[in-house]
Amino acid sequence: MDDIGVPVTVPETVRRIVSLVPSLTEAVAATVPGALVGATDWCSHPADLDVARVRGTKNPDVEAIVRLRPDVVLANEEENRPADLEALRAAGLAVWVTRIETLEQAFASLERMFLYACRTARPAWLDAAEDAWRLPPPAGRRTAIVPIWRRPWMVVGRDTFAGDVLRRLGVDNLYAGHAERYPKITLAELVARRPGLVVLPDEPYAFAADDGPECFPGLDCALVSGRLLTWYGPSLTEAARALPRALGVG
Repeated sequence: MDDIGVPVTVPETVRRIVSLVPSLTEAVAATVPGALVGATDWCSHPADLDVARVRGTKNPDVEAIVRLRPDVVLANEEENRPADLEALRAAGLAVWVTRIETLEQAFASLERMFLYACRTARPAWLDAAEDAWRLPPPAGRRTAIVPIWRRPWMVVGRDTFAGDVLRRLGVDNLYAGHAERYPKITLAELVARRPGLVVLPDEPYAFAADDGPECFPGLDCALVSGRLLTWYGPSLTEAARALPRALGVG
């Protein structure tokens, strides 16, 4: 069974994989590159990725995926829509869905994905990532908000991988207790919370030095790589080293 408890029949030998999640695409490309035959338009790593493109995470081209004849399609509960995954299953494809809301879940889920969905051994880079995240307890803690979009403003809320990464680094998301995972919050309210830090990733909205910090006068803003904050794969090792510096907590 995959991470959401759905039985998945995967061949004993997997030669053709389609990934519908950018971070999983990078993970597969680093582990069994010859097996990857399809990925979304948003799959940007590795930079030289040369596979068939099957549109986006929210609107995959089901017919194109079927034509690629994958042994397994890799997906994620948050990134991909249930209706699209059901359409792929109805077409007779094996669909393996991951559920990743914490670092620990990422390590366990990736190991299971490679073993049972990709039919390959646990990769060495996963060991390196786990070792990199054996960090000492943070010396202090800071509060933060994490905008991911503007017009309208949206922030990271409850039960998110990014929130867990920040927590482990000593940064507490002020909206971690919100009822929604990515709530819409007015800019006035965000500023009024007076967070110790405003974390501005470059995806999904491309916050930059001249696009975002000006909305939070008097507040400490940190521009960070969205890939390092939200992706689970080989980038985890770099994230453990680079994020503390970017956030000013290392």
